Amino acid sequence: MPRRSRRATRRLAAHALDLSIAAPQVIAHRLARMAQAGATPTTRDLAELHRMGAEKVVAFGTAWQAMGLAAMRAQQAYLQALSRSLLTPWWIAPPDAGAFARRANAAAADVLAAGIAPLRHKALGNARRLARQRRR
Repeated sequence: MPRRSRRATRRLAAHALDLSIAAPQVIAHRLARMAQAGATPTTRDLAELHRMGAEKVVAFGTAWQAMGLAAMRAQQAYLQALSRSLLTPWWIAPPDAGAFARRANAAAADVLAAGIAPLRHKALGNARRLARQRRR
């Protein structure tokens, strides 16, 4: 596996780990806040609940857009490689199935990394922000 691909895969794993730690912290804080507020939430609680819903829509929309752009870039790279291979005689540069598999693996990792980045950014920011807040 090329060094760049290994590095990207490790970074993707680290980002997934960050997200898997931050998301439950945010969920626990918000659920505790809801339970503590009960039937009469304060304006601060209502603002947090509204923010919770709105940020999910924005974060997932951003993630889908980033994944779509990364997939489009990968498709363009595949099209360029296909065009080059069609214009090059097979006896000069025989097709390499291993290179295709490595390129597909790297493209999948890039698409996943592009999708997880906005979610991770939002979850880590929320975890930091909610950890700073004082409970009533």
